[in-house]
Amino acid sequence: MLPVSSADPVNSPNELIDGLWVFPPNKLCNGSRSWWLKCDPEPVLIDCPPVNQGNIDFLKSASSGRSSLIVLTNRQAHGRILELQEALSWPVLVQEQEAYLLPGLNQLRSFSNEYLTASGLRLLWTPGPTPGSCSVYASEPWNVLFCGRLLIPLKSNRLGALRTRNTFHWTRQQKSLQKLRHWLPRDLSLSLAFGSGLEPLGGGENVEWEKGSCSSYEQI
Repeated sequence: MLPVSSADPVNSPNELIDGLWVFPPNKLCNGSRSWWLKCDPEPVLIDCPPVNQGNIDFLKSASSGRSSLIVLTNRQAHGRILELQEALSWPVLVQEQEAYLLPGLNQLRSFSNEYLTASGLRLLWTPGPTPGSCSVYASEPWNVLFCGRLLIPLKSNRLGALRTRNTFHWTRQQKSLQKLRHWLPRDLSLSLAFGSGLEPLGGGENVEWEKGSCSSYEQI
């Protein structure tokens, strides 16, 4: 049995739509949220959830015995990734600038600017929150953008980038937003799956985002 840290909530992941689950916030990662996408032929776990026996059992069951891919969208979401991989034996994918933070990790893969998974998920390097931050787009039937800490809900029903004391490079983060707009398909209305610990607008776990409506916001 895996040890359960006192910082790890033991709540079960919540299925939002068919094939998409969100895990409870990981207190070891500033409340980062992780996501499980049951896609074929290779399911994907996005960021590291709290490592406890309940979550390990869920992932083994949900993967139906298949080797799945773990994607880390930013260095603040690594959590106890070493223990997680030891329990699951799944490969880990990270943007190359943050691969050095994971010494001793088996089956570590990295990419530079873009990457396409076996299940058709598209990854884009979007630095700013951290040097190797990336965003992950899952097309239909989910039509979800997993944006890590690049975009989060803000006050007054606004979505945008938030500058904090942990932000790696604010100017790069703003440029990454522009890069993301051009990279996504045109005229696309999609849901945003946040990796930040801030609660999404309206009490949900993901929100709708129109590309043209996203604004940058700097915390004072």
